[in-house]
Amino acid sequence: MVNFPERVEIRMYHTPNLTGLRKRLIPKRINEGWGLQHIKLYGIDDEVILSGANLSSDYFTNRQDRYHVFSSKRVSDYFARIHHAVCSISFLLQAGDSSSPASHTLIWPSSNPAPNPLSHPKRYISAATSLLLPLFSPAASSTPIAPPSSTRQKSNATTTTTTLYPLLSHPPTLNTELPALTTLLASPALHSYTFTAGYFNPHPLITSSLLAASSNPTGTSKAALGTVLTASPAANGFFNSPGISGLLPPAYSHLSLRFLQRVRRANGNIMLREWQRGVVGHKDGWTYHAKGIWAYFSGDGGVIGPGVTVIGSSNYTSRSYGLDLEVGALVVTDDEVLMGKWRREEEGLRAWTTEVGEKELGGEERRAGWRVRAAMWIVKVVGGSL
Repeated sequence: MVNFPERVEIRMYHTPNLTGLRKRLIPKRINEGWGLQHIKLYGIDDEVILSGANLSSDYFTNRQDRYHVFSSKRVSDYFARIHHAVCSISFLLQAGDSSSPASHTLIWPSSNPAPNPLSHPKRYISAATSLLLPLFSPAASSTPIAPPSSTRQKSNATTTTTTLYPLLSHPPTLNTELPALTTLLASPALHSYTFTAGYFNPHPLITSSLLAASSNPTGTSKAALGTVLTASPAANGFFNSPGISGLLPPAYSHLSLRFLQRVRRANGNIMLREWQRGVVGHKDGWTYHAKGIWAYFSGDGGVIGPGVTVIGSSNYTSRSYGLDLEVGALVVTDDEVLMGKWRREEEGLRAWTTEVGEKELGGEERRAGWRVRAAMWIVKVVGGSL
C-alpha cells in the first residue's frame, strides 16, 4: 500500500526548457508550447483513471475526451510511484495570507532530489533522468509492480487476457511511448486502425509509421485501412481566440493538408475526418480533445478487434516527445466484451465527424495565410512546438 502524506501538498512542475530570456519574453498565453507537465492521472485506492482530460469545468460539460478506469492494485501502485516521483522534482506551493492569493509563493524544497530547473536546467534534467529511469524500465529493477501487468478473467468458460503496458515520456532523455506506437503500426497483422488527436501535428516518426502502415506505392503490398480523427477549426479550443493563439486552428488545418498531400503521394489508404459538435463560443458548441489509437488485426476467423487501444495524455506531437511530461498506456486484449466497449467508444467519436480532403483544406476559406506560416516558423526557430 502506498503511503500518502497526512496533509495535502500542492506541487507544481516546471519545465527546464522555459528559462531565462525565453521565460521573460514569451507570452504566457502560448508559453505552454515550450513544455509542461501534461500528465492526466487520477487515482483512488486500487483504481486509477488514465485520461487526456484536465479537471476544468468544460471537460464535464462541452469538451470531448476519453477516460479509462483500471481496477488493479498493481497498476495503481505503479502509477502512484510515477506521481510521487514527479512531485519530488516539482515546486511546492507555500500558502501565504488566505485573504491574499498573491502572497502564495513557490519554493524549491531542499529535500528534492534535483536542483531548481530555472537555475540549473541541465543538472535538473540529469537528476530527473536518474530518478525516473528505474520507473521507465521496471522489468530491469527490483520494483515488484513491473509492467506488463496481466489480469485473467472467465467469460463463458473461456479464459481471456488483458495486458497493460505503461507508456511514459520525460523529455529529452526518456520515452517508451514513441517506440511502442511505431512498433504497433508496423505489425504485419495490422488490418486497420483509427488514430485520433485533437491537435493534429504528429511527430515525424508517427507520421511516417501511419503512412508506412497504410501505403501501397507499388500496388502489390497490402495496406492497412487508416482513419484519422481530429478537431475541425470550430471544435478547437483556440477558435476565434484573440492574439497569436487565434492562429492555431488554421495552423492545424495547414498541417492536415500537408499530411493528406503526403498520403496522396504515397498512394495511401488513409482518410481524414474532422470532429465538430456546434461551434466553439456559441450555445451548445463543443471542443474536441480526444486522443488515442484503436487497432484491428487479421486473424484466422477474419478481422479481430480492436485488440489494442492506447489511452493517455499524449497528443503524439513533437512537443509531446520533446518537451512535455506524459503518461499513458497501451492495452492489449482478446476479451470480446472489452473489445466491444472499445469499438463503441470509437464509433461514438466517429459519429460526430465528416471526411475532409485536400480540396476542402486547400480552399479559400481554409488556406493558411502568411501570418499563420510565419508564426509556425517563429515558434520552431525559438525552440517551441505546436
